[in-house]
Amino acid sequence: MDGATLTTAKTVNVILLGPPGAGKGTQARMLEEKFGLVQLSTGDLLRAAVAAGTEAGKEAKAVMESGGLVSDEIVLAILKDRLAEDDVKAGVILDGFPRTTAQAEALDEMLAASDQGIDAAISLAVDDEAMVERISGRFTCGSCGEGYHDTFKKPAIAGTCDKCGGTDMKRRADDNAETVRERLKAYHAQTAPLITYYDKKRSLTEINAMAAIDEVASSLETIVKRVLG
Repeated sequence: MDGATLTTAKTVNVILLGPPGAGKGTQARMLEEKFGLVQLSTGDLLRAAVAAGTEAGKEAKAVMESGGLVSDEIVLAILKDRLAEDDVKAGVILDGFPRTTAQAEALDEMLAASDQGIDAAISLAVDDEAMVERISGRFTCGSCGEGYHDTFKKPAIAGTCDKCGGTDMKRRADDNAETVRERLKAYHAQTAPLITYYDKKRSLTEINAMAAIDEVASSLETIVKRVLG
């Protein structure tokens, strides 16, 4: 962790917007290490709250067990509980929330109650057809989980993991071109209003997520350093 960056007491809240495969997880981990921010995804928050048996977690569990969708109110209550914990004092990276303008407005209201807000909403812009190639070519070692790609990261020996020597290679069933195109289409439809919302608030920055990982990381670091002041 870069201790020099953490001299400020300011809490920084960042939203990463980007479709599956845009590199949000990889970049969030790098920001965690660099600035001490904590990545929070909706799925992880729900699972943790259910496991911990919090009041909001119990409500979420009941809804999920009945096959329903967890309401915005429950998700926000779980997020509020999580933001009260000590390990997120430096700030958080929100991944997967908000998904709608209504959620964004409710999130702003919740954060404002503790004199906080969204300091940066970062859109990881992608080229759809390049993303189709990137995602549909992915596969992993079934033994150790090491990731590979048909074009960008082939094992030294075809069918054999460089890391553990395993030969059980797996592909996700939904990592095919048709499904990926549908996911991208749904993402753009869902996220377009959010991009407009944060742009109007002057907190939106768009970066090219098709660049090399280190280049994307550098762009993100520049944004976080700016909001840290």
